[in-house]
Amino acid sequence: MQNYSTQLDAARLGIVTPQIKRVAEKEGRDVQWLMRKIAEGHIVIPSNHNHTALDPWGVGEGLSTKINVNLGVSGDLHDYDVEMEKVDMALDFKVESIMDLSNCGKTSKFRRDLIAKSTAMIGTVPMYDAIGYLEKELATCTAEDFLDVVRAHAEDGVDFMTIHAGINRRTVEAFEREGRRMNIVSRGGSLLFAWMKLTGNENPFFEHYDELLEILHEHDVTISLGDAMRPGCIDDSTDSAQVSELIELGNLTTRAWDAGVQVMIEGPGHMALNEIVANMELEKRLCHGAPFYVLGPLVTDIAPGYDHITSAIGGAIAASHGADFLCYVTPAEHLRLPDVDDVRDGIVASRIAAHAADVALGIPGARERDNAMADARKAFDWEEMFKLAIDGKTARDYYESAPPAEEGTCTMCGKMCAVRTVNKVLEENGMELGL
Repeated sequence: MQNYSTQLDAARLGIVTPQIKRVAEKEGRDVQWLMRKIAEGHIVIPSNHNHTALDPWGVGEGLSTKINVNLGVSGDLHDYDVEMEKVDMALDFKVESIMDLSNCGKTSKFRRDLIAKSTAMIGTVPMYDAIGYLEKELATCTAEDFLDVVRAHAEDGVDFMTIHAGINRRTVEAFEREGRRMNIVSRGGSLLFAWMKLTGNENPFFEHYDELLEILHEHDVTISLGDAMRPGCIDDSTDSAQVSELIELGNLTTRAWDAGVQVMIEGPGHMALNEIVANMELEKRLCHGAPFYVLGPLVTDIAPGYDHITSAIGGAIAASHGADFLCYVTPAEHLRLPDVDDVRDGIVASRIAAHAADVALGIPGARERDNAMADARKAFDWEEMFKLAIDGKTARDYYESAPPAEEGTCTMCGKMCAVRTVNKVLEENGMELGL
């Protein structure tokens, strides 16, 4: 009989759970090493007891960089069939995580269908769902109301939840004292800020944090401590509000660990290139090595339509200096709800950033795929190249759209292909090259 509630509990007790065993197999890591990292809080395995379709993943120090795909309906676009297409796209790309950020109407059926189907871990932001779930105006919601939404998501099988518990009165004071160019851009953070101002109360997730942790512990929901004060433009990065909240998150981290709850920390946001490394180090220091989950960072504010690229640039730097989990950004960021093609482009850009970081960090097995691609290119094995590519379909479409005259080559160089030339010299000992 199971005598633990969370993966953190199990690791501390020396119990090898099926989830720990599976993650060790996937990552090529020793089980005892993995358990030690989980017990320290440096690795999490988000794995709700009620998510039976889950193929678990570990997030944190020494593991491959994971990526998350955001989807969900809004008030303007609420076609759940389209959202499920996005889910299928994400699962086809074998993403490790999907977050349902639906914020319109009754979202429970879609969330339950998603959990029943998804082998990827599922995350939500209960604050987004509060208004539709409770059918109340924001100002009339109570602390217990918000906890009821958390409880409902936990019972449905959500593996991790973004909870903006660090935006308390001290954080708000820092924000209001210093001011910002973009104010608060976190949706959940803005709702809590508004609720605090409307009611005069402390953030309910901060004030009732112990009760919140009891709910999460019961179902083994990992708390992803949200960054309500993340910068929404590069001019706001690393300011007093962001750092003040990060200090609060460090304290909330140890309280969660004491309660046996797994923890991730969420981070920026928009940030200039030269600030990224320092921010990664600051989070690891202030939050005691807890896994870091970052949005981007987006390294410039002037590329709407291409923010999957600005995000991938920042994400590669962040992940190679301590970030463990990248939230994808699509070309539609700041412009509209993404469609299926946007989701694909966002996944690919984020996957490139994550893999580039893993190669730089020497994560076990990361470079093997690149070496296999080099071997396939040398041998002109196009089928193997498409198989190894992050997006093999797009690679194939490009290749087949312009058939080369010289079989085996592509239309960039044709028979003047450098690889072909050197292969012939080496293989035919300098004989006629046929150029």
